[in-house]
Amino acid sequence: MAYRGALWVKSWILVVALILPAGSALADMGANTATEDAAISKQLDKFHQAAANADFDAYFSLFSRDGVFLGTDADERWSVDTFKEYVKPYFSEGRGWTYVPRDRSIVVHNDVAWFDELLDNEAYGECRGSGVLVKEGGKWRIAQYNLHFPVPNDLAKQVTKLIKEHQ
Repeated sequence: MAYRGALWVKSWILVVALILPAGSALADMGANTATEDAAISKQLDKFHQAAANADFDAYFSLFSRDGVFLGTDADERWSVDTFKEYVKPYFSEGRGWTYVPRDRSIVVHNDVAWFDELLDNEAYGECRGSGVLVKEGGKWRIAQYNLHFPVPNDLAKQVTKLIKEHQ
């Protein structure tokens, strides 16, 4: 009887010894993810604010070395350098663009994160931004940003017909 009792106590000690560190590690992962999510959200918020302020240097400092911006037109796939050429005349005149983010989702895997966000814009209404960030030098940088217009399913055939006619 004493042997069974000792075995039972040792078994529970082993279980506790295995579960507590695992739980602690999981809690740390959750904290790290929350910290990374906050850092990524902050970078994306800076990105939108710099665009609204037509702040060229701040805006482009948020892109990764090999960053890409995908605009709403099918021909708009810009490297950072090409996008700078496109943006410079607008920003130099103080003309930026304002997209107000809401409903942002972020997934982080090591030094790569992907996101999507609904955006409100005065001219276009509801838009969607999505993309990828990479950690470079300890900071999250935008590797790809994709701006597009979500099309309600009920309107998709009409919209795609108009696009085909336009092409």
